[in-house]
Amino acid sequence: MRAIGFLSFYDRFATAPMLVLLAEEEGVSLDGAVQLVTSYVLLYALGQPVWGLLADRLGRLRVLRLALVGTLLGSAASVAAPGFAALLVIRAITGLFVGSLFPSMLTIVGDSYTGAARAREISGLQTFTALGTTAATLAAGGLAAWLDWRVVFALTAAGAALSLVLLRRVRLPVVKGARREVRSAFAAWPVWTYVLGLLEGAILLGILTYIVPALERDGLSAALAGAVGATYGAGIIGGAYLARQVVARIGRTVMIAIGSSTLFVAFLLASLSQGVTALTATSVLIGTSNAFLHSSLQGWATDVAPGARATTVSLFVASVFLGSSAATGLTAGLTRNGYGSVFTATCVATVVLAVLAVGSHVLWSRRRTD
Repeated sequence: MRAIGFLSFYDRFATAPMLVLLAEEEGVSLDGAVQLVTSYVLLYALGQPVWGLLADRLGRLRVLRLALVGTLLGSAASVAAPGFAALLVIRAITGLFVGSLFPSMLTIVGDSYTGAARAREISGLQTFTALGTTAATLAAGGLAAWLDWRVVFALTAAGAALSLVLLRRVRLPVVKGARREVRSAFAAWPVWTYVLGLLEGAILLGILTYIVPALERDGLSAALAGAVGATYGAGIIGGAYLARQVVARIGRTVMIAIGSSTLFVAFLLASLSQGVTALTATSVLIGTSNAFLHSSLQGWATDVAPGARATTVSLFVASVFLGSSAATGLTAGLTRNGYGSVFTATCVATVVLAVLAVGSHVLWSRRRTD
């Protein structure tokens, strides 16, 4: 299961490091090459609710296998694409199928574990997704330059094929009543988690996008700036390890508080200085916050509507993506004179997120106990 999480994030982040090379080899502008990422992410996000509904109605493994088959065929077709136009369409369709993999993993964790054990498994899954992100960020560009960009997509195809083989003997718990309770994904508490997902996605992932450009603005090379950005993955891995050690003792509400506080400190440092040291610390702390805050909100999403767990998780993931895209789009015009004002405003938004997330989780926990 964790290997599939690695695979999904590897493929999701593998194209960006190859954009310059792809543009040169395929004879298109860099703006045109960027559409490979844009179209992929668009279908990745839009497919989330559909996959969730299908998983609640048809079963987790059936949908997971379908998504892996689509990932395998899409990646193989990417290798054989006869031109850029075909590659653009194929990568978008591949993104649709890859988009089902991570929410499926979260749903399966939610079905199979409870309490602190579930939180530990989500942290373990996050570690592997961070490894996938880091591997793609650091290795995809090199593989494309030294060998061929098709090798990067061929590795995804091989990983999907291996996953399908390993899934042959997997059996999952039966979730009773899921078919009758899909509407529960649209009740008040699930919808509230989607709102929190929008806000968290905007802060944590949307503004994270500016770390590397802020470093490049101050004269750092693209390679070094990218390496600093990759420390985000190291923060997730280290934070996930810490989270697994303490979650059983402190509980999810305190995890959310710690994650929110860490995120505030991260952007406070970035607002004070956009130097290498400050932004490296910011990147690491955002990754650490991800392991505490994001994993806790994900865990909450698996709890809040058990009868429609796959739908709820998929809508939560979609809301995080939407928040990320919205934040980047709304703040892009504010970065013309630097990134300090954006990081400062994000500090304020983080306080709002902390109050809303911690307060509402306390209320939900009390009502659930009652």
